[in-house]
Amino acid sequence: MQANNLLDTLYQQTETMLDKAVSEWQNMPPQKLNMEPAPGRWSAAQCLAHLNAYGNYYLPAIEKAIQQAKQAGSVPAAEFQSSWLGAYFTKLMQPDSKTKMKSPANAIPPTFLNPSETLVQFIDQQERMLKLIEAARTVNLNQVRIPISIAQWIRLKLGDTFGFYTAHHRRHVLQAERALEAVSNNISEPQPG
Repeated sequence: MQANNLLDTLYQQTETMLDKAVSEWQNMPPQKLNMEPAPGRWSAAQCLAHLNAYGNYYLPAIEKAIQQAKQAGSVPAAEFQSSWLGAYFTKLMQPDSKTKMKSPANAIPPTFLNPSETLVQFIDQQERMLKLIEAARTVNLNQVRIPISIAQWIRLKLGDTFGFYTAHHRRHVLQAERALEAVSNNISEPQPG
């Protein structure tokens, strides 16, 4: 695929998530973000905290790899060719994937969060991601490698890392939307009394 087309798609998807957080979630009562849709189900804030945990690892790793590639004289390639492992991870993370995965212990969010702080961090990370996508246009997406969080000896191409990271975000943003919808439906239903 064309490298710039991939980056354009990722940029648009990230911008859509950022717009939702700024235009919708920032304007709702923080306690609504913290409400679980059902016992044992993640609240919207927990979904965002889970994503923030991944951002805390991947965003600095991507930034460092891009900087090192620039210093080494990396030149952008017109085409991006996904690796089999990168394509597998991206497909696994897509919102429409039926595969259920257990989150690693370090990415399971606490039950009680400060929803406002969690949302601010999420917004900051989306803005940072947009800048990294733009910075990636100056390097070779096939050659720059990023160690994955769960096994740092596995290193994915930068294009694949962006792909699965964004797919993972889209998956959990939809989960957050479903949680907020369920909470809204529960609030609007008359309580027996």
